[in-house]
Amino acid sequence: MGVHQSEINGVKPLIEQRADPFIYRHTDGCYYFVASVPEYDRIEIRKASTIQGLSEAVPAVVWRKHETGMLSANIWAPELHFIDGKWYVYFAAAHTSETNEGLFDHRMYALECGDADPLEGEWVEKGQVRTAWESFALDATTFEHNGDRYYVWAQKDPDIEGNSNLYISKMSNPWTLTGKQTMIAMPDLDWERIGFKVNEGAAFIRRGDRVFIAYSASATDFNYCMGLLEASADADLLDAASWDKSPVPVLTTDELLGMYGPGHNNFTVAEDGETALFVFHARTYKEIVGDPLYDPNRHTFVTELLWTEDGRPDFRASVAGLQLPHEEASS
Repeated sequence: MGVHQSEINGVKPLIEQRADPFIYRHTDGCYYFVASVPEYDRIEIRKASTIQGLSEAVPAVVWRKHETGMLSANIWAPELHFIDGKWYVYFAAAHTSETNEGLFDHRMYALECGDADPLEGEWVEKGQVRTAWESFALDATTFEHNGDRYYVWAQKDPDIEGNSNLYISKMSNPWTLTGKQTMIAMPDLDWERIGFKVNEGAAFIRRGDRVFIAYSASATDFNYCMGLLEASADADLLDAASWDKSPVPVLTTDELLGMYGPGHNNFTVAEDGETALFVFHARTYKEIVGDPLYDPNRHTFVTELLWTEDGRPDFRASVAGLQLPHEEASS
């Protein structure tokens, strides 16, 4: 495959060859970055005082896959969270297999670090985050809302056609679900079923009296795209009826911008502590040789999250005006 420009709308990515990006701004003012690496064999964390600084930050490898067993292949989509004074990484992993039959039999896991610096501290495996089924599961995220901690993930229900739906549950601790588990979205629209029938990669954001979950759909080639769920901020988030799904995708491939297969996003905040930022991955070319999952060129982009007049995230406008956040001038 030849050399490709890794730019969208003339803007270079924040970090090349990092898919499923996740950026967290901690109370120390620093930004922390995790993502899937092309080898799918480890979890790295980067730290910098600015968003732009993440591009040059030296990654620290905090965990590597096992040689055998269920934690030995396809380490996907880590997220880093700080909960009750400790660090947690959520990720998905599969197992090695001579016939490759198990390579996509993922389960979700949690790591814990009680040290102040997650790049240098000791990480402990807390085990599998167990759900109602033993089936393909991945792309977990967590958030606190109105005094409760929630966990949202993608999973295959053995009784439902398709690859993965989105589910939500409360948590009794950072690695244990409690109470009912509710399906809040399934790939029932045509644009969610291209190549694979997929809803995955959930990311939560609140604005005013509404909450939103952005997610990704379809195969991981140029058909990959984003959808949006929304609910009232005071609604019961465990009630599927509380959530409304956008009937159309909110972000898709845009050949004019040079953006292909955008998705698996998250949200963070700019250095002013207020401006929301949209973090996502995308390729900068359409044609892929072989399985898209093994094409390494899904790059991390970051831009200001813009909003529509009626208060919804405007992903298309955010990307159309793509501009990587600059470091604030020092006084």
